[in-house]
Amino acid sequence: MIIRDRPTGPHLFFIVKGSILKRILVPLAGNALTAILVTLAHGELLNHKIVVTTAPFSLIGLALAIFLGFRNSAAFDRYWEARKLWGELIHRSRSLSRQVLSMVQENGPALASNGLADVRVRFIYRAIALAHASRHYLRGTPPGPDTKPFLQPEEWEAMQKSTNPPDYLLQRMGTDLRLCLDTGRIDTNIACGIDQTLSSLAAAVAGCERIKGTPIPFPYALLLHRTAYLYCFLLPFGLVDTLGATTPFVVTFVAYTFFGLDAVGDAIEQPFGSGPDDLPLNALCRHIEVNLREALVDTNIPPLLEPVDYCLN
Repeated sequence: MIIRDRPTGPHLFFIVKGSILKRILVPLAGNALTAILVTLAHGELLNHKIVVTTAPFSLIGLALAIFLGFRNSAAFDRYWEARKLWGELIHRSRSLSRQVLSMVQENGPALASNGLADVRVRFIYRAIALAHASRHYLRGTPPGPDTKPFLQPEEWEAMQKSTNPPDYLLQRMGTDLRLCLDTGRIDTNIACGIDQTLSSLAAAVAGCERIKGTPIPFPYALLLHRTAYLYCFLLPFGLVDTLGATTPFVVTFVAYTFFGLDAVGDAIEQPFGSGPDDLPLNALCRHIEVNLREALVDTNIPPLLEPVDYCLN
């Protein structure tokens, strides 16, 4: 995620980091070159003058802009919903920590130094592991060493073999909740409240799975992509007789707008990647980890992640 103040004045035209220009530079250069060649040839192709009025381009351009805007709106809705679901993960992780620390009866305070033998520490550490495991699961990467310290060795090995590591961790938390209930550490009402929190965590992870597994229909995206490119590469033939030598400048500007809108939709459609336009899952996981380790009075808390070159990973 790019995090920087909005540029103003001349700075707007010289911003590179965070600009969509790098994604579309090759087709944009090809489109500009095509416009230059059409202008130099005065709209002739193989010694035949191609006469095209601006009317069809006006109609198609208006419709294309509307549909690109609709597609980008749908892509941003997916991006924003994913961010809300991760906000829910943060909220529910904190709630689980508070419920476990204040309601599970155990000898002595819940401290990180107690280790995983303390059921309260296991609950909270698993919530941290759940965040990291969810990030890896959504990005299609195996659980890394950032998850291992928060789990018992047998749990770590079993989670690596699971097809859905976040669900495995939630199942293990449910097992410990049953243990607390059977041993009298909590009563039934409190157990129901904690179980609701676990269900909310599961719902947030499942919502992210839904976004990851259900992209915008491919034929729709392909139609817009093809139409945008055909429109921009044919546009010089419709403008050269009217604009003359200024045709390449106008065509390049229009192509930058349409190619850029198309690329922005592609960039934010799947928000769980590790690119500069994706959600900063590393930073969100670190946020959960710091909050929950502070609740356990941990003495080895890592710092929150900060943007590097305006990019928060």
